Amino acid sequence: MTSVPTPIPSRTQYVLEEIKRRILTGRLTPGQALVETDLAAQFGVSKTPVREALKTLAGTGLVVNSQYKGVTVRMVDADMAREVYDVRLLLEPEALRRAVRRGASLDAARDALARADRAADTAERSLANREFHRALYVPCGNPLLGRMLDEVRDQAALVSAVAWAADPSWDREAGEHQEILRLALSGDAEAAARALHAHIASFVERAFPSAGIPAREEDGQA
Repeated sequence: MTSVPTPIPSRTQYVLEEIKRRILTGRLTPGQALVETDLAAQFGVSKTPVREALKTLAGTGLVVNSQYKGVTVRMVDADMAREVYDVRLLLEPEALRRAVRRGASLDAARDALARADRAADTAERSLANREFHRALYVPCGNPLLGRMLDEVRDQAALVSAVAWAADPSWDREAGEHQEILRLALSGDAEAAARALHAHIASFVERAFPSAGIPAREEDGQA
């Protein structure tokens, strides 16, 4: 008999989503301390929902809890980037390949690109870009594959936030996104997967050259 997950209280959910948004848009930076009392005062809640939210975020890898430093935003380095992007490179192009082969709708990806193009600030654009990538892999036909990519989605966004803060490359990535979507909509699953692989690999290579990410798919495999 499977257990039913306990719903997260609304206040905890609100605090969780707001802290996550601040981390992924760069308002809270890697290494920054997350003090329960300060966050509780900012959000107008008790320390309990803040504490529960931080526990959840620790489980996703966005924050770390140290005996000496307390809770801090996770630091990003080449080792972390390699681990996270290696998973993306193994799974995300294959998920897109399957989505295209099965003729899945990519309307959500098209809408996300439009939102990114209209974005008024980097935070909005970052969130739209995240939705674009998710819209490419979710319709792959394998829910487990989608959930596996969701598992690393926040950590990948943290890497991106650090990279964009150091070297904004929105225009280049926007062009690559358009090309990936064009190939996918044309029905060329292999070309779309290769373009997505190159896009992901080149981004982390520019941001973390020592990560050692392969720049190309070999033998048509992600």
